[in-house]
Amino acid sequence: MNMLKLLVLALLGGCASLSHHLEAPSAQVRGCAQWYEALDRATDDARVRDAQYARIPGYPYFRVDRTLAALRTRAGQDPRALQAFAERLAELDLDARRYEILNLPHSHADALQRTADCSRMLRERDLATPEAREALLERARVPDDYSLAARALGLYPLTRLVFAAGVRRWEKQALETFNSWEPRQGGVRYAPPPAQPLSRPMIGGLLARAQFDPLGMSVLSEPELVRLAAVYAPSFEIRIEGDHDRFGEMRWRRDGEVPEVNPSELAVYVQAAHTRYRDRMLLQLVYTIWFPERPRLAPLDLLAGRLDGIVWRVTLAPDGEPLLYDSIHPCGCYHEFFPTPRARPLEPPDRLEEWAFVPQRLPRVAEGERPVLSLASGTHYIEQVSLVRGSDSLTRYALRRYDELRSLPRPDGGRRSVFGPDGLIAGSERAERFFFWPMGIASAGAMRQWGRHATAFIGRRHFDDADLIERRFELELAEAP
Repeated sequence: MNMLKLLVLALLGGCASLSHHLEAPSAQVRGCAQWYEALDRATDDARVRDAQYARIPGYPYFRVDRTLAALRTRAGQDPRALQAFAERLAELDLDARRYEILNLPHSHADALQRTADCSRMLRERDLATPEAREALLERARVPDDYSLAARALGLYPLTRLVFAAGVRRWEKQALETFNSWEPRQGGVRYAPPPAQPLSRPMIGGLLARAQFDPLGMSVLSEPELVRLAAVYAPSFEIRIEGDHDRFGEMRWRRDGEVPEVNPSELAVYVQAAHTRYRDRMLLQLVYTIWFPERPRLAPLDLLAGRLDGIVWRVTLAPDGEPLLYDSIHPCGCYHEFFPTPRARPLEPPDRLEEWAFVPQRLPRVAEGERPVLSLASGTHYIEQVSLVRGSDSLTRYALRRYDELRSLPRPDGGRRSVFGPDGLIAGSERAERFFFWPMGIASAGAMRQWGRHATAFIGRRHFDDADLIERRFELELAEAP
C-alpha cells in the first residue's frame, strides 16, 4: 500500500474517532461518544481492561482477534461478508465489555444495554461510506506479542542461537520420554462427563452450516457447543505426588491477589476457536486445566512458580473427525503437535526456527474414541497420548466455560478476572523472565490469557494464529471417493 493511501486511511480513521462524535450535531451521537469515554476511563482506572481481544484504533465499539483479522480480505470482497465481519467485531467488543462492566467496583445493570445501543448507532454512521469501510479493514489487525525493542537490545540474531540449542535439547528429551514411555502404577485417571450420543454424520451436519455463513465460520448454539465439547473432551492420567498435581477450578480467596486452584471441584475449561485452511474455516475445541503450581525441582529452578496447566486443542475436519491435536502450557510454552494420518507435517522454512514439534503421531480417531493425556508429576509435561473408548474412569471432571475466568466472584464482594489488563496472571511470574527477555516475550513463563500466547522463542508464533495449522500441515479434509 502506497504512502498516500496510508495517509488517507489514517485521516479517515481519525474521522471515526470519539473526538469527531463528541462534536456531532446529534445529541444522541454526542451522548454515545461521552458514554464510551466515561466507560473506558472507568475501566482503565479500575484496571479491569480485558485483554483477550485487540481494540481497533478509532472504533471503540469494535475489537478483533487473529481469526477475524485473517478474514479481512474475504470481508472486503462481498458486502454480506463485510456486514458479518463488522457484526462479529462488535460482538467481540460487547463480549469483552460484559466482563469489564461486571468487574467494575460499581457495576450498573443497564450499562451493557447502553453500550450495545451506542455500538449500533455509531458503527452505522462510521461505516456509511466505502472509504470508512476500507479504513476499518486496514485497521482490524492484532499486534503480535513479541517486542522488537527487546529483541534488538538482546541482540536476537546472536542470542537466538543459544536459545535454539536449548530448545533442541528439550525436544530431544521429550522425544526420549515419549519413545520410552510405559504405563505406570499409581496414576489417577480423570474422565469427562458422560456425553449424549452424537454421531459423526450429525456432527458433520452441524459443521456444514458454516457454508451458509458469509465468513465461513461455524455457527453453533450454546447447547450444541456443550454437546460437541463433551464428545471430544480428553481424559487425563496424572501421577499424583503432591497437591501441585491436583487440578481443579480457579477461584479467588478472601484478600488473595493471586487466584488459586480448588482441587475439590474438578473442572476443565472449554472454548471454541477457528483456524483457516485454504478457503475453509475449521472448528477447534480448546480445553484448559489448571494446577496450583509448578513446584521447585532444584535449588535454582527457573521454571517453578505459582499456577501451571495444560491447554489441549483438537482441530476438526468438516466431517467431524479429528485431524490433529496440539498443546501448550498456559504460559505459551512447550508447544507440541499430535497429527493423525489426515495431517502431514510440512518442512520448516528455517531449520533454526521453532516450527512444529511432533513428539508422537496418532492413528485415526474413530467415532467414540477420545485421547488420554498421560501427564508427569511436577512439570505436568505430556509424556504420552493414547486413545480410549467408553467409560474409562469413575473420577469425572466438569466442563466449564473458559470465559468464566474473565469474571470470578470474590468472597469479599465484587468480581475480578484472573487475568490482568496485560493478559497475564499477576503472581505467576517465573525467574526465567530475567534470562529469556532477549527473545521478545514479556514475562516469559507467566500464565496468560487466550489470545496472548506467543509460543516460540525462535521465530514468531502464536497459539491462535489463523494460519498456524495451514503453514505447518497438509490436511486431508475429505475422504477420498
